[in-house]
Parts: sequence; C-alpha cells; structure tokens
Amino acid sequence: MSIGVREIKGRIGNIENIRQITRAMNAIAMTKLTRAKQQLAAAQPYMAALDSFLSAALAQRTDISEPHPLTLDNGASDVAILVLSSDRGLCGRFKGDLNRKGSDLLQEFGERGKIIAGGEKALAYFVRQRATVINSYTHVYEQPDLRIARRIARDLTSLYLEKKVGSVIVVYTHFVSDLSQYVVEKKILPVEVSETGGSVLIEPDLKEILEFVLPLYLQSKVFLALVESKTSEHAIRRQAMKNATDNAEDLLSTLTRSYNKARQQSITREIADIVGGAEALRRN
Repeated sequence: MSIGVREIKGRIGNIENIRQITRAMNAIAMTKLTRAKQQLAAAQPYMAALDSFLSAALAQRTDISEPHPLTLDNGASDVAILVLSSDRGLCGRFKGDLNRKGSDLLQEFGERGKIIAGGEKALAYFVRQRATVINSYTHVYEQPDLRIARRIARDLTSLYLEKKVGSVIVVYTHFVSDLSQYVVEKKILPVEVSETGGSVLIEPDLKEILEFVLPLYLQSKVFLALVESKTSEHAIRRQAMKNATDNAEDLLSTLTRSYNKARQQSITREIADIVGGAEALRRN
C-alpha cells in the first residue's frame, strides 16, 4: 500500500473519531436544551405577572412622598455592562456576538463604560481588550438558579445604591426558537417599567411593598436573562455540533472515494508489475 493510501486511511480514522465526538456533543446539547426550554417556559409567565403588578403599583406611587432609590437617577455617570457569555467554547457564534455587542457599548460610552463579565469567555476577551472589568461571574451559572441570580442582583444593586455606576445594562442572547436567537441589550437599573398596568389593591403600604418587590423584580430580570442566554447557548451549540457532524460525514465520503481510488490505482500498478515480470520471464 502506498504512502498516499496510508495517509488517507489515517485521515479517515481521525475524521471518524471527530464525528463520534460531535455526535455525542450534539446529543448532550439537545438534552440540555430541552431542560433549559422547560425552565424558560416556567419563568416567563412569572416574570410577565411580576412586571404587570409592578407597573400597576408604580402607577400609584403618587401616594409615596419619596420614590424608591432603585427607580431614581442616582447622578453617577459610569455605566456597568453585564455581558452574559459562556464558560466553554464550541458554541458557534454565541460568544463572539455577545463580545462584539459589549465592545460596541464600550465604544459608545467611552471611559464611562465598565464591564461585568459573565462567563470565562467574556472575562478573557475583555481582559485582552484592556477594558475596565469591575466584576466577573465565571463557572457559576452553567445551570441558572435563583441563588446566583440573587447574588448578581445584590451586587448590581450595591453598585447602584453606592453610586459607583449610574446605570446597568445587561447584554444577553434572547431565545426565540431552536433556530433563532439574537443578542439584546436591556437597561435594568434604574428600574423602569411602563406604568400601564391596571389598578391593584395595595396593603398595608405601597412603600413597604416596593421595598420587597423591586429587589425581587431585579432578581427575576437577572434570572430570566441567565435562563434565556443559557438556552440560546445550548441551541447554538447543538446546531454547531450538528453542522460539524454533517461536515465530517461529507469529508468522510470524499476521503473514502479518494481512498478507494488510490487503492485501485495501487492494485492496478501491482498487477501491471506482476504481468510485466511474468512477460519478462517468458521471454527469457
């Protein structure tokens, strides 16, 4: 067997190994995506109801002598940009789109822009870009839960109440469907909701209610962003692994044809050598 044939056979073996890995990663991502979509479907109605209640409550805030500080401009000029990216790679365009959106916002705000890196990929990227990173959350929301959402929300609240930043923008990937996701940016501090909700009965006191509801609202916004971003990551990774598997199969078909052709040529040359040798012996 010629060297060319051996090299092709080696490449076929390598591609088969890659295909096996990408198939397994596709299956894992599909399982995680199914669970994440269930979590997202459960969180969305709760967030919608909380948003509706807060809208109605804030419509009655004329009864409050002093508005809640989380709804007021605190006078600070710096802007915190929370980029919810991934801790792992092999997820196609996911981390690149998020990092680019974060970079665009940094350019927009100039020296006022401060990064809060969500995920190892965001942290590594913005450190390389020499951006001002004031906090990071790595390897903590692979499976989003209320505990990490509460921690992030409390940190953001502290930054705002201490006037270290004047606003907080979260950048994450909005999940539409398995095949449709896009990056969005949303300002979550100061809290702004449309005051179009219906009337609600507030007891015992609106101010006390807002003291409880506003931190809960912020925590829920962070949680929903985490779940949406993680669901999108699983969907994009699944598609990336499916495409990689399809490409591996196409490459295997091409290499197999090349291998068979090379073997046929090798066999033909060997037969020609045998026939030539036999003919030489006959003549002698």
